[in-house]
Amino acid sequence: MGRSVKKGPFVDHHLVDKVEKVRGSGDKRPIKTWSRRSTILPDFVGLTIAVHNGKQHIPVYISENMVGHKLGEFALTRTFKGHSADRKVSAPSGGAAAPAAAKK
Repeated sequence: MGRSVKKGPFVDHHLVDKVEKVRGSGDKRPIKTWSRRSTILPDFVGLTIAVHNGKQHIPVYISENMVGHKLGEFALTRTFKGHSADRKVSAPSGGAAAPAAAKK
């Protein structure tokens, strides 16, 4: 369930201040933020924002397609290592299948 249109998108004020400061100076360094809950505004397009994922800051280059989404969607907090059953299925089971295919 989204935020009401009457209220508008939520963006932390300190992040908006940082973006305005960078826009005025033309600085290309990433903007560090811990505000994963902030909505991406059209003013952010073309900037690199380093979003904290709980361990480190992940640099996210903001494009037009990201407007309206949250910053936290682009800095994943969990690393998927895979399922243990996937490794068993993907490994070849032996040499029995190879000779049968070679006879045809």
